[in-house]
Amino acid sequence: MPTSFLPSLSLDLRAPESQLVGVRLRYQPSRQLLRFALPAWTPGSYLIRDYVRQLEGLEVVQAGRVLQPRRVGTSRWELALPGLEPVEIRYRILATELTVRTCHLDGDHGFLALAAVALELEGERWSAHRLCLQLPPGWQAFVPLPADPDGGWTARHFDALVDTPVEVGPHPCHAFAVAGVPHRWVTWGRTLSGGDLPQEDPRWLADVEQVCLACCRLMGVDRPAADHYLVVLHLNADGYGGLEHDTSTVLQYGRRRLARPDGRRKLLQLVAHEYLHQWNVRRLRPAELTPYAYGQAVVIPTLWFAEGITSYVDQLLPFSAGLGSVEELLEDLGSDLSRYLLTPGRAVQSLRQSGEEAWVKLYRADAHSPNNQISYYLKGAVLALVLDLHLRRHGSGLPVVLRCLWHRLGRAGRGYREADLIAAFAAEAGDLASLLPAWLEGVEDPPLADYLADVGLMLESRRSPSLWLGWQLQSRPEGLTLQRVVRDSPAQRAGFTVGDELLALNGWRLHQPEDLKAVLAGCVAAPPLRVLYARDGQVRSAELEPEPPAVEAWTLRIDPAAGEGAEDRRRRWLALECP
Repeated sequence: MPTSFLPSLSLDLRAPESQLVGVRLRYQPSRQLLRFALPAWTPGSYLIRDYVRQLEGLEVVQAGRVLQPRRVGTSRWELALPGLEPVEIRYRILATELTVRTCHLDGDHGFLALAAVALELEGERWSAHRLCLQLPPGWQAFVPLPADPDGGWTARHFDALVDTPVEVGPHPCHAFAVAGVPHRWVTWGRTLSGGDLPQEDPRWLADVEQVCLACCRLMGVDRPAADHYLVVLHLNADGYGGLEHDTSTVLQYGRRRLARPDGRRKLLQLVAHEYLHQWNVRRLRPAELTPYAYGQAVVIPTLWFAEGITSYVDQLLPFSAGLGSVEELLEDLGSDLSRYLLTPGRAVQSLRQSGEEAWVKLYRADAHSPNNQISYYLKGAVLALVLDLHLRRHGSGLPVVLRCLWHRLGRAGRGYREADLIAAFAAEAGDLASLLPAWLEGVEDPPLADYLADVGLMLESRRSPSLWLGWQLQSRPEGLTLQRVVRDSPAQRAGFTVGDELLALNGWRLHQPEDLKAVLAGCVAAPPLRVLYARDGQVRSAELEPEPPAVEAWTLRIDPAAGEGAEDRRRRWLALECP
């Protein structure tokens, strides 16, 4: 089809100080009933975001006439056209939210998640779409789409357009290759010392390349799934996160995080996580996401595999690439196990439920969430560890299952269901046909200690030096308030709720957490504590019965009494080697 007939999305970013993106969507209609919609969410981030909140000034122009479409849903419109002349849909997008899944534009840069920008035209989803950008002087665009001769880009269909993150600005671009496949690295933002990350760290791109190659080895392939790849890093004050795409990823990372002793290692793990998603999630995809339904939430029972497996191996991949030490890796794995074991919600919400309820729980976390839910990222990673070690008892390993699923389903882009996953694991260890569904459906912890013992490891607990009250405090200008109350804890039994302001304990005035620690340090036994607090403007009192000190952290240690062969099994496991 001639490019003049393709739907064409033109974005005007020449007034970045306004934080408004001017949008013109031109296309040639083939029928007079025009219907279009704006996506409500973006793949990889399972929350209805109602991007329409940032849309303004919508109008349709045909043959010089301005037409007003009729809204038939919160983000859907329709219009009976007078004729079949070319149509231009005009609107503006307010770009004020800096995340990897929203839009942000200012005098320094612009970032667009096109799910928040591009209208889907009924009947044109599988048509090629053109993208054109108008930029401020001195800026350039970083777009993971094939360029066209007219200075724009062409997406093979609407899904590919929505899957395209757009970064613009006066940024340097760094080229490198992974198994001969061209890659680009673009950073917006500076390190604490004021430099560009790859320029400041001469080893950075070489290490990223090794992590990417480790992903290829894990999947049993010689080269990346994409034939070109773009990495965009937003280096801001203290962010963290990423979003995967077919041929790119966008990362957000805090410069203060980067300056920590483990900052570089953690950023490499984030790179590994998002890079692996070009296989697991993007091409090896849950059937419920094949194709995407941009206007509604879809229940996905298998997010434990899509994200949990990836969250588990993202720590192992840099190590398997020769980056980091065993001690650092055990510290990272132990930290995740500690977070898991200290989350009460793991005994309330099953792993399958965590994925099914992602749209309404995980991305809407509040002060009560740790009590009634568990992240499928976190619990999924713990289950992945258990599955990997279980498979190794049977002479196999998690990489074998991943490769099998990739070759059987991922290469063809065939979506999987939970039954496919269970069958793939059971093919390597028959007892997983019953064990895996039980672990997915139940809320009991899998036998972690037994599996860790196989590789000569053990979990050691560390108890708090203070009596356990079951609350977490936060210092605010108005005083010391309860940020969290643990379910079935002394604080909950005494009637405390999130938001209560603590005034005094045993007659001593409280201003900050250190005041509370000083009073508790003087309690040699565990008598009832007299608490004066305020709620809704009223001063109240209560008696609090503390309990003995609770476990505040778990540490993963090498067991000096481990049996013969444990060290070799541990080495092969941590390096993602299979028997």
